[in-house]
Amino acid sequence: MSPILLSIILFPILEIYLFIKIGSQIGAFNTILLIFITAIIGVYYAKYEGLNTIKSGFLQIIKNEVPAYEIISGAAIAFAALLLIIPGFATDFLGFFLIFPFTRKLIFGKISNKFKKRQTKKNDLIDGEFEDIDDDNDRKI
Repeated sequence: MSPILLSIILFPILEIYLFIKIGSQIGAFNTILLIFITAIIGVYYAKYEGLNTIKSGFLQIIKNEVPAYEIISGAAIAFAALLLIIPGFATDFLGFFLIFPFTRKLIFGKISNKFKKRQTKKNDLIDGEFEDIDDDNDRKI
């Protein structure tokens, strides 16, 4: 069985299990309220982090650098916001894990460093043009 299919089956089971366990401890109303609160806080924080990422990306572009980490980070923030909107405690945990800058840097820092190293290797070349001119007045040795 493929890991994607297995995760599609097991993830909702985990969410239902967590709903039952947490709901039995704090009550049904408090569980629903907690889900809405985490969604609202998560979406606003995703908006804040998304704007910071855009600002950082523009600063990288102004420095004439490729904003590799910012592109990856922006996609991760969008996915985290989606996870925070979906009701569930496991999705909220993953969403908050992706939305905080420290954990995002741990996950995606190595990927962006590899991309930046590849870009610096490409910048070692000097581009130029030449023209071969045949001149009859050249000295012949």
